[in-house]
Amino acid sequence: MIRTDALDQLPVRTAVPALERALHERGAAVLCAPPGTGKTTLVPLALAGLTGGGPARRVLVAEPRRIAARAAARRMAWLLGERAGGQVGFTVRGERVVGPDTVVEVVTTGVLLQRLQRDQELAGVDVVIVDECHERHLDADTAAAFLLDVRGTIRPDLRLVAASATTDAEGWARLLGDAPVVEAHGVSHPVEVVWAPPAGTVRPPHGMRVDPALLTHVASVVRRALAERDGDVLCFLPGVGEIGRVAARLAGVDAEVLQVHGRAPAAVQDAVLAGPSGGRRVVLATSVAESSLTVPGVRVVVDSGLAREPRTDHARGLGALTTVRASRASGRQRAGRAGREAPGTVYRCWEQAEDGRLAAFPSPEIKVADLAAFALQAACWGDPDASGLALLDPPPAGALGAAHEVLATVGAVDATGRATDRGVRMSRIGLHPRLARALLDGADEVGGRRAAEVVALLSEEPPREYGDDLAHALRTARRGGDGYAARWRQEVRRLSGALGSSGRGDGGPDDAAVGLVAALAFPERVARARGEGAFLMASGTGAQLADGSRLRSAGWLAVAVADRPAHAASARVRLAAVVDEATARLAAGHLLFSGEEVRWADGDVVARSVERLGAVELSVRALRAPAPGLVRGALLEGLRREGPGLLRWTGDAAQLRLRLAYLHRVLGQPWPDVSDDALLARADEWLEPELSRAGRRADLARIDAGQAVRRLLPWATGDAARLDELAPERIEVPSGSRIRLDYGGEQPVLAVKLQELFGLGETPRVAGVPVLVHLLSPAGRPAAVTADLASFWREGYRDVRAELRGRYPKHPWPEDPTTTEATRFTSARLRRG
Repeated sequence: MIRTDALDQLPVRTAVPALERALHERGAAVLCAPPGTGKTTLVPLALAGLTGGGPARRVLVAEPRRIAARAAARRMAWLLGERAGGQVGFTVRGERVVGPDTVVEVVTTGVLLQRLQRDQELAGVDVVIVDECHERHLDADTAAAFLLDVRGTIRPDLRLVAASATTDAEGWARLLGDAPVVEAHGVSHPVEVVWAPPAGTVRPPHGMRVDPALLTHVASVVRRALAERDGDVLCFLPGVGEIGRVAARLAGVDAEVLQVHGRAPAAVQDAVLAGPSGGRRVVLATSVAESSLTVPGVRVVVDSGLAREPRTDHARGLGALTTVRASRASGRQRAGRAGREAPGTVYRCWEQAEDGRLAAFPSPEIKVADLAAFALQAACWGDPDASGLALLDPPPAGALGAAHEVLATVGAVDATGRATDRGVRMSRIGLHPRLARALLDGADEVGGRRAAEVVALLSEEPPREYGDDLAHALRTARRGGDGYAARWRQEVRRLSGALGSSGRGDGGPDDAAVGLVAALAFPERVARARGEGAFLMASGTGAQLADGSRLRSAGWLAVAVADRPAHAASARVRLAAVVDEATARLAAGHLLFSGEEVRWADGDVVARSVERLGAVELSVRALRAPAPGLVRGALLEGLRREGPGLLRWTGDAAQLRLRLAYLHRVLGQPWPDVSDDALLARADEWLEPELSRAGRRADLARIDAGQAVRRLLPWATGDAARLDELAPERIEVPSGSRIRLDYGGEQPVLAVKLQELFGLGETPRVAGVPVLVHLLSPAGRPAAVTADLASFWREGYRDVRAELRGRYPKHPWPEDPTTTEATRFTSARLRRG
């Protein structure tokens, strides 16, 4: 029996007619409705014709999270007076609850992607709703792009709805071909904001780490909220670990403490969503409760101000979730949870002054996440570079390039970037390509069942109490009775089914099997011991085990999970398995190098015969007669790193380089650029044959740089002969002295005693540019600087004369220097003739 009263109370019902019109006229629409208005539950039922008597349609609803997909399906089934699996069903990874009468199916965006890859037409589906699209999850962005492609080519009748909990819908409307935006307004009660920052210093989050002092403070704010306000408390925390630690700090509170996250048991999730059953409740939740779920009974929100986002360090081969400050948009969503049913309160655990400095919106995953899975989806779709996909944000070129390298390494794409048959199979397993590779190749080596067991451990990191030894974690999961072990067993069954009959029977010890599968998944992270619990990974990143780890005696590891603490030189190993060198070679064979290696290291040429696995050197011996071309390349690398100063630059040679640099700056061609970069780019023209004869640093130091650089002069045009005319090394001044010019500045500098310029009316010029004259006292100290001698004689000389003639009375200081003969000598010497 349909629960009409409950349906009539959902505010989104008033927007359904406009949404129906938009879909009829344009085939696509953006639906903006705040959480709690029924956009996830009433709209699919209405579009399917299950309420209101509209035309019958089959509707597919895509949710970003499994917990939201299950909850939405169960809520819709309840509204129809049914259980999930009737007219409303759901499919998430490892669980499918649908029946022959199902017309509304809720799936995760990952499941939708798999379905689109198998059946681009989505045969039998009339409407697809991409829910919570404002969260900008990568799977949702990708699924929307694929759906737009399908609608534009083979299914123009397919209706699309992008459903958002915010009014920031302009981008989605443009993406859907300037689709209409339909807004529904919820019943919004006022929410009081209480700023509750910690009293003491709290260290900012880094990686997955959250300062325990902040968690203690959050727990104290929850206790304060229970004392000051009525109703249930919803507390937002970044992850499962923080939820557990705050729950421990709330022991003894007069309320039921519940934990809501993607890994929570279904019974706990159902209890939270069912609403209060008597006493007060404290619900500790991740961002899953921002918009995907409605938690009845909540009057108070406590917001830690933190969230988790994916980050990938492509250079080090490390990718993980990281803790960040939640955006202002997330803060509004979280606060709104307190005002769904009545006036409420939000306690924000940060300073009010900080709020304006927060990011406006969460980072789109496509900008920050590992793109290997996205790149494989795009390749299987037939668009390897994703250039033809309608995406709100294009994938960053560097991240996409790194993803293609991973796919090529695991055999998922060919040389052109197209998906191979193996790649297509990998994409349909529903795993990251690395894990799919480990499952397929591992099954051939250790058996399908054990490969599935290890990959299931890698696809959802085990709880910290399982330890950092992956083999020990496997044994713990096998005998475990906790929620993680239950989910692990379900995933093992799914992966074993995906393998079918592939892979030989299980054999060999567990530890070796676990290590091999982990190494196949993360070949760049195979690592050799360096002592004291330190390892070097093939990627070149150091790795450090925790004190007391049972893995510290291992010679080799396959690192499955690692992060980089703040200011640490090495990654911190969270989960790893023991392997041997043979396993490392097998798993990371594409990183194996054997041959002559001649390079610049520690300030000189190093020539070795080396075998290495990535950055890990397996064997090394000195090379006595390295190939000349390799030596020359190493010397050039040394010059690039340390500069042409490795050569012998006499004073005259350095002056010549400055003169040429000046002419290039003032006159341009044909005068050569003699900067470091330019000299190295033209090494063949001026450093040969000396460079090819050199074998080490000392040989470079014997090369006469001045003689070599003269080879760059414009001899062919005849301009080289004008070097001394255009940029003379010295200038003869009226006294008869030949003074060296300094070309080190923007204009040449002539530093000369003032008396030697008597009678010189105009400033000397070099290549048409006046020199900068540094006028010196008889003792050689600076007295004045000018680029206009005539002006100095008229205006500046009088002050200099007044200041210096008493200090240097033996030297001439005429009243009119322009009519006086220049001299290097004292007045007495001049009188003697």
